[in-house]
Amino acid sequence: MERTLTAFAGDLWIATGDEAEVRDALRAMGDEAQNILLFDDSTGRQVDIDLRDPAAEAPRGRGRPKLGVQPREVTLLPRHWDWLAAQPGGASATLRKLVEAARKASIAAPSPRAAMDAAYHFVTAMAGDRPGYEAAIRALYARDEELYISLSGDWPSGIRDHARALATPAFSA
Repeated sequence: MERTLTAFAGDLWIATGDEAEVRDALRAMGDEAQNILLFDDSTGRQVDIDLRDPAAEAPRGRGRPKLGVQPREVTLLPRHWDWLAAQPGGASATLRKLVEAARKASIAAPSPRAAMDAAYHFVTAMAGDRPGYEAAIRALYARDEELYISLSGDWPSGIRDHARALATPAFSA
């Protein structure tokens, strides 16, 4: 499952979707897309994406880098390496499967703490200077949904609605 992104132009909620959908929406905006703030919904943090046409990229050489494979060092105990070596497909394939399963599990059911942190990052960036911001953050971490909703009520609708959506898993736990 791809990450979900949300784009804002000032107080206006522009688009939400996977990276390809948001990229298409921003490309359609032309030069106006320069002033967009883009957020990763799983973390609430600002992100950047490349809006250039992929066909305009310089051709790459052959091999795995085209697939995005990055060799890195992993430090494990000998018993871990022994177990990995005995798995079908070898260590790399097994590690990829384990990481992918853990990633899918965390995406399917975000933890209340992850939801609070995502809402915090988003609200700090988009509503940090708005009335009720600090009290809303305190309500968020106190898991006081009613107060959080009340304090965010005067924020612009796009910011308010997205902030509430990001925080919802924190209150339902």
